[in-house]
Amino acid sequence: MKGYQFSRQRPIDKYIVDFYCSKLKLAIEIYGITHDYKLEEDAKRQMILESFGVSFLRFQDRDIKQNLEGVLISIEKWIDENEVGACSTTPEPP
Repeated sequence: MKGYQFSRQRPIDKYIVDFYCSKLKLAIEIYGITHDYKLEEDAKRQMILESFGVSFLRFQDRDIKQNLEGVLISIEKWIDENEVGACSTTPEPP
């Protein structure tokens, strides 16, 4: 998207994110009903990954199925607003 490569099911430290762009340090998570029971665990996981400089975008699975164009626009908007930092020299998360 917009010239950036996203990997699917990317491990970062001891966690796996749904999609990840290493140049942007952007994780995209798709949430379904299974995450309703893991809110505390997900918050802890996100806090740890954010300590590595990873940013998150989250989408409900129903939005992917019913409003994919809106999801893609949201991702493009995030990139437009944040890609300046994509050339930073901060190290890649483990």
